[in-house]
Amino acid sequence: MKVKIIGALYAMSLLVFMSSAAAAICDGKPSLQGPGLVKGEILTLEAVIGEIHRASPAVRSAGLEISARKSEAAQAARWLNPSLSIDVENFGGDGALSGTNNAESTYALEQVFQLGGKRRYSARTARAYAALATADCAVILREAELQASLAYYELLAVRDIARLTEEAANLAEQLAEIVEKRVRAGAAAPPDLARAKTEAATARALATGAEAEVIRMRYALAVFWGDADADFKLPSSPDESRPALTISDNGRSAPHPLLQQAEAAERVLAAQKRLEQARALPDVTLSAGYRQFEASGENALVAGLSVPLPLFDRNRDAMRAADYRLSARAVNRQAMEAQILAQQRASIASLKAARTRLARLQEEALPAARQAYDASLRGYSVGKFDLTSTIDARRALIETQLAAIDAALFLQMEDMRLRSLVGATPFDGDRYE
Repeated sequence: MKVKIIGALYAMSLLVFMSSAAAAICDGKPSLQGPGLVKGEILTLEAVIGEIHRASPAVRSAGLEISARKSEAAQAARWLNPSLSIDVENFGGDGALSGTNNAESTYALEQVFQLGGKRRYSARTARAYAALATADCAVILREAELQASLAYYELLAVRDIARLTEEAANLAEQLAEIVEKRVRAGAAAPPDLARAKTEAATARALATGAEAEVIRMRYALAVFWGDADADFKLPSSPDESRPALTISDNGRSAPHPLLQQAEAAERVLAAQKRLEQARALPDVTLSAGYRQFEASGENALVAGLSVPLPLFDRNRDAMRAADYRLSARAVNRQAMEAQILAQQRASIASLKAARTRLARLQEEALPAARQAYDASLRGYSVGKFDLTSTIDARRALIETQLAAIDAALFLQMEDMRLRSLVGATPFDGDRYE
């Protein structure tokens, strides 16, 4: 009981850590967090997700883009700098205006005042872009989690195939030994031995190739978190301790990051539209200073007001363009909602079919294929069956086992896709607020 309690507490702390890490990496603070994957330890799906949160190059780049957008938002909120102007008039001319004795010098400060709330709406638009960058990061994170999860299960399937090809090679070599004994006893023809040895050599070559594919897939998985090393162990079987999905066939679920991204993009265009409306109002430039008269040694204050006359450009076309883009974004958001809902429903149907397929293979096809091969091998040993029948039975067994591995992989991948679509474990958590 004590061990179970400690294990539960550890699992809870791991979930808390992963949730906080995800929030940080998509909150403009991308950094390598936590100790990372321990070299030589067993690689679980949770460890894969943790490495994506900690060190995924794509997600960290997206986090840096958030920081850049936030800096731009801070920049957009700043006042325009004033201008200092110095004008010198009536010097270097002819007669009394030669030299600088009659020169007039004006020193003034000019400040542009943005009317209509341009500065406020510019800052609001920049903040909307920062929020969009956060939503983009969430999309990238979810996709990286999904692709890494799929690669993880594909690696496990390739490992299982390598084990199967090793078993197939052993079976082929076992059959070759039986054929050799029968040839020596005069119960089989020598060509049967050559054929059996060829089958065994081919099976052994396939086993070697399968091992190489496992190595390739190990490195392909490690690349997801930017590692050129693949020093980890694989579990004997996938961890199926995740809570079962409770989503119904109507596909209702938590908002997908793609929907949050679409909504954020729509808010950006709404802010841009309001900014374009503010830009229709001209800015005002005020100036103030003093003028120095060299001839009399007197000074005087000067002031000025400059306002552009909106005779030819009232920014109407820019406002219409912003309105069109906002309408188009609303259409895209609605289409995205329909697309994700359709994907969820299709994934639910595919998941149900995959479960049925795997159950039939494991409960019916595999036992029958195993029984048929064992009977063929015993029959060939006593001369009841020919070599071709035994080889065909072995091939049928291997093909059925491969089909079961493929069905299990398809089921796991569909399960991951559906969990990603609905935000279920291991893709859940309040991460982006």
